[in-house]
Amino acid sequence: MAVQQDLDLVEVAPLADPPVVRIMDYGKYKYEQAVRQREARKKQSNVVVKEMKMRPKIDRHDYETKKGHVVRFLHQGSKVKVTIMFRGRETVHPELGQKLLDQLSQDVIEIAKVDVPPKLDGRNMTMVLAPLKEAIMQRTPGVVAPPRQRRAQEPRQEETEPTTQDEDEADDATARPIKVTRAEGG
Repeated sequence: MAVQQDLDLVEVAPLADPPVVRIMDYGKYKYEQAVRQREARKKQSNVVVKEMKMRPKIDRHDYETKKGHVVRFLHQGSKVKVTIMFRGRETVHPELGQKLLDQLSQDVIEIAKVDVPPKLDGRNMTMVLAPLKEAIMQRTPGVVAPPRQRRAQEPRQEETEPTTQDEDEADDATARPIKVTRAEGG
C-alpha cells in the first residue's frame, strides 16, 4: 500500500506485539519536526545572572552607582546576584549586610522581586533579584544616552557673499598667510 501511494512505511512501535507501522511521507515528517524544534528554541529564554559585589561599609554614592547598575541589569531582563563580602572583623556583624540587602530590595521593589532571600555563606552574604515582566517591557527613559550629533559646518562667509575692494584689503590683513611652494629644477 505504501508503494502504491508513493509514501514510506515507518515502524512506530517496534516492541509492541505485533509491531506498529504507519504509512507516511517520512521526509515531510522529519522537516516538520525540525521546524517545531526551531520554534521551541526561539521561544525559550536564556536566564542570565549578573553579579554585583559590595562591602558592608559602602559609601552612599558608591551604593547609588551600584544600585544603578543593578537597575540596568534588571531592565535588560537579567537576574542579579548581589553579594556582600565581609572581611576581618566585619564577619562579626552580618546584620550590616542584611540591612544593606534589605535596603537594596526596597529600592528596586517596583522592578524586581527577591528570588532567593539573603543568606550567609561563609564570608559572603548573597541575595538574588529577579526582574518583573513589567520592568523588562518598559525601558526607563534616560538609561541610554542619545547618540551624539555632529554640528553642521556653516559655509564660510567669503564663499557665499561677494565682497567689495575695500573689504578684500581689510580681510588680507587678518587672513591667514598663503603657503607658496616653488618647483626646484634647472
